[in-house]
Amino acid sequence: MNKVLTKLGLAGLALLPSLAMAAPAVADKADNAFMMICTALVLFMSIPGIALFYGGLLRGKNVLSMLTQVAVTFSLVCVLWMLYGYSLAFSEGNAFFGGFNWAMLKNIELTALTGTFYQYIHVAFQASFACITVGLIVGSIAERIRFSAVLIFVAVWLTLAYLPIAHMVWAGGYLAADGAMDFAGGTVVHINAAVAGLVGAYLLGKRAGFGKEAFKPHNLPMVFTGTAILYVGWFGFNAGSASAANEIAALAFLNTVMATAGAVLAWTFGEWMFRGKPSLLGASSGVIAGLVAITPACGYVGVGGALIIGIAGGIAGLWGVTILKKWLRVDDPCDVFGVHGVCGIVGCILTGVFASSSLGGVGYAQGVTMGHQVAVQLFSVGVTIVWTGVVAFIGFKLADMIVGLRVPEDQEREGLDVNSHGENAYNQ
Repeated sequence: MNKVLTKLGLAGLALLPSLAMAAPAVADKADNAFMMICTALVLFMSIPGIALFYGGLLRGKNVLSMLTQVAVTFSLVCVLWMLYGYSLAFSEGNAFFGGFNWAMLKNIELTALTGTFYQYIHVAFQASFACITVGLIVGSIAERIRFSAVLIFVAVWLTLAYLPIAHMVWAGGYLAADGAMDFAGGTVVHINAAVAGLVGAYLLGKRAGFGKEAFKPHNLPMVFTGTAILYVGWFGFNAGSASAANEIAALAFLNTVMATAGAVLAWTFGEWMFRGKPSLLGASSGVIAGLVAITPACGYVGVGGALIIGIAGGIAGLWGVTILKKWLRVDDPCDVFGVHGVCGIVGCILTGVFASSSLGGVGYAQGVTMGHQVAVQLFSVGVTIVWTGVVAFIGFKLADMIVGLRVPEDQEREGLDVNSHGENAYNQ
């Protein structure tokens, strides 16, 4: 109940007037400071975290294009979030969208609260989630998409996919009413972004020379640096979703540590077993796999459950980028679907299992069984996949009609840095 209220903010209090009258919200300085720090950490995950992680995975001739795409889409999302995004995601509305009561943040007073912290902080915190979700998508479509097409797609997809799914899960909408458990973004962030990226990768087609030339990460130290930033920032992502400096934030914090450790070991030993050598790239990928897998579960499961979820995420992510990727026959340069999609799905499903009080979790709603909760989790995953898949297809097609999706082959082979942005990352 506390989780729902903190996600709903003022809208939640309006829906429960008797509770609001019985215990009026009071600003708490510790919670305000905690949420501002968590917000800054999540913003840090996008710039520079995602930018460096993805940039290192690409070829040197395209690294600046990735950094630019992350930085500019980040800024675009911030502006759209203020104009109408926050309102459509978190104000009162129907089961799928909020309304325009908070468009341009009107009707939000300076002293307005979400739970025990100021609502302006909630606006910024949720904006950071939207920014990093969009940033994840560009890893699937890297090295061959037009920069202008990226911006058009982002505007369409944020409006018609991210905002309604955030409302459905975190603002009392359709999936929340169904009982879906997603503490920090398994559906809203990871599955949402991964499916959109997968659609884009299929529509763009494979990079020139894919399967015939060696496409290796150009800078593994950069990948590791981005990984480390993402890991630290993720504590803001997960612990901050408790919306207060309380025992649930502490649980989410510790679960994030343990799940990530389990995933790194699972991925590293799995790679060592099947490929003969453990790699830095594998360990870095294991970090992301564990973080993704525990995201929907971190505030609901016990520490033992978090470790198991992390190990499962590490194994699933390794399978996703080695076997599933071949089955799908898709060119996903940064393995967004293999890690964020696969591990997000695994984490969402296992949340329904390990949230059980008998397994150390916080327990289900009254009358809910494990079987029912797992079914609800599966349904929420399915709704997210279908919704974002359809919207992504529309968004990419609109971009294709307006400016064209893909750069010419000669520009692609020379590199997007010089052709799209007129710059070189490294002296020749």
